Amino acid sequence: MERIEIDPKVHFGKPCVAGTRVPVQNVLELIEEGISFNEIVQDYYPQLSVEDIKACVRYVVDLVAAEEVHLREASL
Repeated sequence: MERIEIDPKVHFGKPCVAGTRVPVQNVLELIEEGISFNEIVQDYYPQLSVEDIKACVRYVVDLVAAEEVHLREASL
């Protein structure tokens, strides 16, 4: 994902939008609050594009998709 980068010198290595110091987490929290992609760009992070915000969502979707889930058998 070229729009998302991890740099140990920026926000302690948390994923950020490339070329910015905007953490993916901050963008996702705004989305969770119901703020539209366009509003995020206009009112919060004018240095981002809608494509950057979509990349944040894709990053997390890919992260969850790659996660291995191990279920334990239920005790009877």
